[in-house]
Amino acid sequence: MTEKIRILVADDEKPIRDGCQRVLTGHGYEVLSAENGKLALDTLAREPVDILLLDLKMPVMGGEEVLETVRKTYPDIPVIIITGHGTVDTAVECMKKGAYDFITKPFQINQFLIVIRRAADKRTLEAKAKLFEEERLRNLHDLGLEKSRIKTIVNCMGNGVMVTNRDLEVVLHNPALMRLLEISREVSNPAPITEIVNHGPLIDTLKRILSGDSPQQESTAQEIPAGKNVLRSISAPVLGPDRAVLGTVTVLENITAFKQLDQMKSDFVNMVAHELRSPLVSIRQLNSVLLEGLAGPMEPKQQDFIGRGTKKIDALLELISDLLDVAKIEAGRFLQRKVPTDIGKIIEECIALLEPRAKNQGIALTFSCQELKPVHADPKNMEEIFNNLISNAINYSPGGGQVTVTAKGLGEYVEIRVADTGVGIPPEEVPKIFDKFYRVKHPKTRQVMGTGLGLAIVKGAVEAHHGTIDVESVVDKGTTFRVLLPAMTSSFTA
Repeated sequence: MTEKIRILVADDEKPIRDGCQRVLTGHGYEVLSAENGKLALDTLAREPVDILLLDLKMPVMGGEEVLETVRKTYPDIPVIIITGHGTVDTAVECMKKGAYDFITKPFQINQFLIVIRRAADKRTLEAKAKLFEEERLRNLHDLGLEKSRIKTIVNCMGNGVMVTNRDLEVVLHNPALMRLLEISREVSNPAPITEIVNHGPLIDTLKRILSGDSPQQESTAQEIPAGKNVLRSISAPVLGPDRAVLGTVTVLENITAFKQLDQMKSDFVNMVAHELRSPLVSIRQLNSVLLEGLAGPMEPKQQDFIGRGTKKIDALLELISDLLDVAKIEAGRFLQRKVPTDIGKIIEECIALLEPRAKNQGIALTFSCQELKPVHADPKNMEEIFNNLISNAINYSPGGGQVTVTAKGLGEYVEIRVADTGVGIPPEEVPKIFDKFYRVKHPKTRQVMGTGLGLAIVKGAVEAHHGTIDVESVVDKGTTFRVLLPAMTSSFTA
């Protein structure tokens, strides 16, 4: 439809045509005219028209015949009958056959414009309604197409998919889900969650998501036993337009092969470490016998070579020890015993052990503590944590400086900080420092030997004690490690 309403005036009287054109043009309408019914139909076939003003009595083809053709061919065009007082009954009959309205000659301008405006409004509203309907049909088609596409994708996925509503009924699931859960029977949607999943922790997780207690952007991962297989589920909320939780979606993946591979890796590391430790310890003992001169005197050059070999053996034994610790952490067997532990005393012993090395490098090593509470922990693990952190602080301060260890009570926690003024860690490397075998690279610390497992062991040990560790670092200014450990509520007794 054009911007202006286009009106066709079909009347055999020229004054009527001219009068209509003058009045309607003055009110913003575009006007076409025709002298008879045949010319009116020719115009309709050639030009877009929004309203037809149609005289009943015309030569060649009368208004009633034109109306019949228009109602069949152009049903959306409102037809307003122009009639004299003598043919009002005929005009009423035309309205019964589909005409929109009629006006009588001579016209009352105001009444004439009211009828035209009503017809124009009708035409405009019908056009808009048609556009809306077309858009609705397109949307329905697109929605159906998208639904079919999603259904195809979900059904072809190798991972299981399960969607529930707010009543914890399964409203969507795919064949992979049934295969992973070893369910052979048909399950129709919707179905109670218990018809598909009987794993209590997963159901509890879905209930917590539906209650809104979990953050909306957070997903929850957990492992589910399914026969001989182990599945990993990742569950998240399904949100509506108003961010309300409408249901849950869970994706299940078979991780049995990965679990078996991980177990094989751990078994292999344990086997290799144990098999290597015994001969290395024996070789080191033999070297010690030679260095102490118990097998006879040696030349200085021979002593130097054996001494270097002993240092390499010590490095290998340290690597083996670290590998065994990592394997224990991953297997959840790192903690051997937990007793009330005085953290301050353990840190003092670590500092006393490492102070000679710090002095040799020109580093001032200090320790302070205040309001320390005991920690329920494995003393051996605590010793390993702080020995690693303080050793790293010394190693990565090659130009001298200061290493400061502070410990204090912090509410229900004990906070320990190990700060140095060393080379620091580049921002892009900070997220990686707790990864296994990762070492910070710096020209000044190339001579520092290590396995890259120390901080991974520290993080595993801290988390095994339900604590946290984080790090702040500025390149060329230093690094601070912060450890939080849960404090015991009862008083400490030695």
